[in-house]
Amino acid sequence: MTLDSEKLRAAMRAWSAGVTVVTAVHEGVKHGMTVNSFTSISLDPALVTISLQQSARTHELVIQSRAFGLTILSNEQVKISDLFAGRMSETEDRFADLQTETLVTGSPLIVGGLAWLDCRVVETFDAGMNTLFIAEVVAASGSGDGLPLIYHNRKYWELSE
Repeated sequence: MTLDSEKLRAAMRAWSAGVTVVTAVHEGVKHGMTVNSFTSISLDPALVTISLQQSARTHELVIQSRAFGLTILSNEQVKISDLFAGRMSETEDRFADLQTETLVTGSPLIVGGLAWLDCRVVETFDAGMNTLFIAEVVAASGSGDGLPLIYHNRKYWELSE
């Protein structure tokens, strides 16, 4: 007997997570999506994991480029989170009005985030409707100063100092 996906979704609303945007570029085409399924899994070697739905455009670009950028969003970047989550009307280029930079792989990183990770995929695993990507962090920037954007129970929250 398989658990109803809506019951799992409802239960997972109790999990609070930071908000990131994963971006990728391949042959001049770039795209990104809001992701909270991100974890640091090793400091030596520097490894992280993300999970992306296989039907997502960003998933295909990560598969093709074998690289992605990850921006950890600040509490001032709710609109960016919504844009990359597809909650705003779809625009041809989600990056059109954003300032970005690159580090090593060429994946765009969003200026104003708390931190940025530039990653090369080293392993992939099919995980139901998703792919689990394990990636080596080849460059990182940011001190963690500032307040993160937090997602809990289908709403954004802010930490207080």
